[in-house]
Amino acid sequence: MRLMNLVMDDIRPFKEFAVKTCKECRFSHGGHMFAAVNGNTVNVFATYTCDNIANLRGHNGKVRSVCWSADDSRVVTCGMDGAVYEWSVRDAKRIGDYVLKSCNYTCAVSAVEGRGTYAVGSDRKLKEIVDSNVVKELDAGGALLTQVVMSNSGRILFTGSESGSVQAWKYPLTGEFTDYPCHSQPVTHMAVTSDDSSLITVGDDGLVILLDIRDKELRGAKRDRELLPFAEEILVTRSDLEEKTNLTNDLRQKVDELNMQNDYQLKLKDMTHSEKLKELQDKMSQEMEAEKARFEALQADKTDTELEYEERLKTTEERHTQQLQQMEATFNQKIMAEVERYQQLVEEKELLNERWDEQNSLLVESHERLVQELTDEYEYKLQEEQLALQRVRDEKEDLVRQLEETKKQVEEDADLEIEELKDKYEVKLAAEREQHLRLKGESGILRKKFADQLKEMEDSKDDNKTLLGKQTELYHTIAMLEKEITGLKKEIRERDETIGDKEKRIYDLKKKNQELEKFKFVLDYKIKELKRQMEPREEEMQNLKRQIKEMNAELERYHKDNAELELTLAERRLRLEGQQKEILQQRQRLKESHAATELYHKELHAVMQYITEPKPLKEAVKALYQRHVTTPPHGLQVDTDMQKEYIRQREYLEKTVDALKTKLDKDLALHHTDSLRILQDNVALIKEINELRREIKALKQVGLH
Repeated sequence: MRLMNLVMDDIRPFKEFAVKTCKECRFSHGGHMFAAVNGNTVNVFATYTCDNIANLRGHNGKVRSVCWSADDSRVVTCGMDGAVYEWSVRDAKRIGDYVLKSCNYTCAVSAVEGRGTYAVGSDRKLKEIVDSNVVKELDAGGALLTQVVMSNSGRILFTGSESGSVQAWKYPLTGEFTDYPCHSQPVTHMAVTSDDSSLITVGDDGLVILLDIRDKELRGAKRDRELLPFAEEILVTRSDLEEKTNLTNDLRQKVDELNMQNDYQLKLKDMTHSEKLKELQDKMSQEMEAEKARFEALQADKTDTELEYEERLKTTEERHTQQLQQMEATFNQKIMAEVERYQQLVEEKELLNERWDEQNSLLVESHERLVQELTDEYEYKLQEEQLALQRVRDEKEDLVRQLEETKKQVEEDADLEIEELKDKYEVKLAAEREQHLRLKGESGILRKKFADQLKEMEDSKDDNKTLLGKQTELYHTIAMLEKEITGLKKEIRERDETIGDKEKRIYDLKKKNQELEKFKFVLDYKIKELKRQMEPREEEMQNLKRQIKEMNAELERYHKDNAELELTLAERRLRLEGQQKEILQQRQRLKESHAATELYHKELHAVMQYITEPKPLKEAVKALYQRHVTTPPHGLQVDTDMQKEYIRQREYLEKTVDALKTKLDKDLALHHTDSLRILQDNVALIKEINELRREIKALKQVGLH
């Protein structure tokens, strides 16, 4: 048989006893003793020393049941020999017995109040035995009872039968019971919890059943009785405690290592992020240079095409102006000749003057109309050429706008990555600040508690001093009572003043001040009664001595608590200092990173001022690269998506340039066809004018004849 200790997370053997095949063992109600069945003998042991207190011998057969009385002074046993014995633990002697050899008793229980014993056995009877005599025999409906147990309040008796049912008997026994079917095989053991709320039964069917006990009288009795609360302490072995301390030390070391590793990882991440930022900046600068070169090439092509188009436009305009001037000169000359000839023929053809004037005016009007139509047509064509030129300029502006948008997108992507890093470090800084504030709040609470305890200690010291003064005053002779009364009155006035001061200081001391005022009034009353009552005063002096001892013990306890609080406060301060140092380091790193990024932004903004000037821009970018890139990047990798976007933009720009070139060729061809058509129209008009001249000559000749 082993006595085990129930520790925090294990059950450890404490002592082994030379008791074999022990099937019944019961602890006393106080827990300081336990009884174990060893065949036909019952051994009683001390729980704390494990000494064998008594050996109860007397049974001829195996002992089946052991039960302690309510005061742990007696033990009731029953066995297969048909005997029920009552033993005195102190004397290890039998003080009562009842023997019925025809019956094999399986269980016996002692009454909570009185000296009665209840036993069940193979005779199917529940017996109540008082002073070695059977007082009552009750039948449970012909069922074979195997177990019996009584509630701790002594109001209900429970029995278990061979059929597996449980009977609840009303106490005192009247023969009335209630049967509850539970097990399918005989009940082997039964027990009631300490608060009489549950009944636990075990049977041969392998079941453990928990039954709820509900009884109004039992509940009322349980409320009246004050039960001890469950202990909150647990047993821990020294090895487990050492393991826990070693484990906590290891965990602290691991935490320190993890903190160092996290710091190192953060540094590595900062370095990688800075390298990535440098790579992105280099990539952006390279792409900007490439885009600028492409833009310059496109702008050069555009200027070339504009110059070529302007030259062609100038040549066509000059050619048209020359042709128009020639036509005007020839027409002016012809008109002057006709006018001269007309003046010569005016006199000759006075009759036909009006008709010829009318014809001449009609011809002039038609000529002016034709000239106006030609000028309108040429102006319309000139407007179309200007619109085409405006469209080319708009397309150029669209290309410039697209280039600026791509440049803005690249800058925004870089800014977004920088902002994400900034937000990430700000979140970490906020978490560190919250932890710092929480630790600061805890330290403030501990300081307040420590200050309150110091104040309470000072108040208790003042109370001790006043009580000591009272004790010395009470030890004086009775003849000096009048002087003591005057001294006490002075003390009462002083205490009134001190009470007024304390009421102004702290709200928490109001209760104590009220108690002191009550105590003051009690002292006044006792001072008046001291002349007539001496014995109550001596008793009061003894009570004051006892109170002084209690207050001294309480003061020692306060000293111990203060020492523990000082240790915990020192530990918290050390932790707080370490965390403050870490926070300062993190802030310093964050400030350095912010300063570096701000410096880079300023320098980048200064570089962007040279965006329209390639050479200063190139020099400024080189200087920026030399200032910020200390180590060249290794293995620069370009994102595939960015490459695809760059290729797509390049193809789009090339397609737009080709479309502009084809459109320009078409416009030139249309202009050439228009110029040819105008020349043909001019030739046709010249032919018509020549025909009209011939007709005029012919008419003149006819008129002469």
